[in-house]
Amino acid sequence: MPLLRSFAGLRPRPDYAAEVAAPPYDVVNSSEARALAAGKPWSFLHISKPEIDLAPGVDPYSDEVYAKGVENFRAMRDKGILQQDGAPCFYLYRLTMGAHTQTGVVAAASVAAYDSGRIRRHELTRPDKEDDRVRQIAALNAQTGPALLTYRRSKAIDDLVAAHTQTRPDCDFSAHDGIRHALWMMSDAAAIKQLTAAFENIERLYIADGHHRSAAASRIAGERRKANPRHTGEENYNYFLAVAFPDNQMQILPYHRVIKDLHGLTRAAFLERLQTSCSVTPAGEPVQPAKPGEFGLYLEAQWYRLNLRPELVPQHDPVARLDVSLLHAHVVEPLLGIRDARRDQRIDFVGGIRGLKELERRVDSGEMALAFSLHPTRMEQLISVADANALMPPKSTWFEPKLADGLVSHLL
Repeated sequence: MPLLRSFAGLRPRPDYAAEVAAPPYDVVNSSEARALAAGKPWSFLHISKPEIDLAPGVDPYSDEVYAKGVENFRAMRDKGILQQDGAPCFYLYRLTMGAHTQTGVVAAASVAAYDSGRIRRHELTRPDKEDDRVRQIAALNAQTGPALLTYRRSKAIDDLVAAHTQTRPDCDFSAHDGIRHALWMMSDAAAIKQLTAAFENIERLYIADGHHRSAAASRIAGERRKANPRHTGEENYNYFLAVAFPDNQMQILPYHRVIKDLHGLTRAAFLERLQTSCSVTPAGEPVQPAKPGEFGLYLEAQWYRLNLRPELVPQHDPVARLDVSLLHAHVVEPLLGIRDARRDQRIDFVGGIRGLKELERRVDSGEMALAFSLHPTRMEQLISVADANALMPPKSTWFEPKLADGLVSHLL
């Protein structure tokens, strides 16, 4: 089984691509999705967030929501808004966000490679979120949200991608958030063979984002394998929808923290205790840390620059030396009493795309008592954690730009 293989994708007609393309299902809530899809009957949000077509307040995990998604998916196919390509292809997908550009390969990734660890994960999944993806894939009989993968840069893959993105793309548009999406279809058999072989020379792929999608695909594959007495390994359910980008093109933004209270401490006592692990310097402007081991603190309308004492940074543990781990180990847990950042309701997370103003807003409103700004996790850190078969803390990475749902789906 190849690591990545071509497939006959289900895609919007080029003249509908901009209307169909939607943000990933897990970066907008139901009310945001409802607003984004207003007046857009062919937005993919009607499939990925079908509760928007039902009464407000409906349980998004109810049977009627999945049934509505199937109904909407079928309607878009019946009306020719979504059409399946006639032969297996790779698709080259370029995202442009301001001055940043990245070009990846849309492909069907091997579930067997995921199960064996050749496609590496670095996060735990939540059972309820994983169950949701299993039910969605089973209902649609399709994977509609791609997993975001990365790999150590390969000149052979770079050259093949560059050669096939010199022509006019099959679709090219800017979304509501200003992100430009362009897609090329690679249908030439010789080029497909070359690109498949080039990926076979890649030692590992890494899940950057999409752990729930990948885990759900593995579960679906296992269920269908057991139920199919004629199983060969070539069936579509043995693969999952993914977009793979070289590591040198990926962009990670910081993932900040906001906390509801000072755990019984006064401001003065908290700042004093901070100095056991950090230097604390008042700042006249918002602090976006410029290097690892540096943090910003916003407390009572004042910014501070924190620098962790270098001797506290472990040298050889790829998880413990992450900034998110260091902040938790030396500040969040011992001073603020938050042991489990995954479950504790006193802590929340703010993706770097929202900016430092969002941290100020949440503290100034009284919703939160303090905020920490972080330096972004680096790609080599993510790869080191995955190579060690270790797990990153929750909300360690925020990738931008985001992949669109709906541009290519993988039918099972």
